[in-house]
Amino acid sequence: MTVREDAIQRQDGSQGIYGVVEKTDFTAIVPIEPDGSIHLVEQYRYPVGGRFWEIPQGSWEQTPDADPLAVARGELREETGLQASEMVKLGYLFEGYGYSNQGCHVFLARGLTQRDRDLDHEEQGLVCRRFPASDVLAMIESGQIRDAITVAAIGLLAMKGLLPQAGNSAP
Repeated sequence: MTVREDAIQRQDGSQGIYGVVEKTDFTAIVPIEPDGSIHLVEQYRYPVGGRFWEIPQGSWEQTPDADPLAVARGELREETGLQASEMVKLGYLFEGYGYSNQGCHVFLARGLTQRDRDLDHEEQGLVCRRFPASDVLAMIESGQIRDAITVAAIGLLAMKGLLPQAGNSAP
């Protein structure tokens, strides 16, 4: 990660400073079971001082040019122990393009098989749990899920008709 300040000239000709955070792209994965339930992870997030539920996500900082699909498969296995027979690219989002160039490749994971997790050292205490889709929506609405990428990924699923409705199986 690098942080820089750029001297800029605005449209009206005035001068200014723009702070930019440059960071490796990451992946976010929505693992959905045939019954429509969604796997989430809960972990402590130091910058905001709390534990929060979110979809599995991460990057390979040491390999910034890695194939996003390989990163997504690796992060899914690492955090949840899940392997997916099918990975569907849902989109590419910028996490905060007002200050950062970091983007996120969002994937849907289906055909899940449980294996052993392989957590990174900084993921100590990470909890993985499966929730009905209706519970995930309620957690977003209540503010229990506050991660912007998780909320956006669930929105992408809904817009594409891939989000299971309460009591229905995944499409």
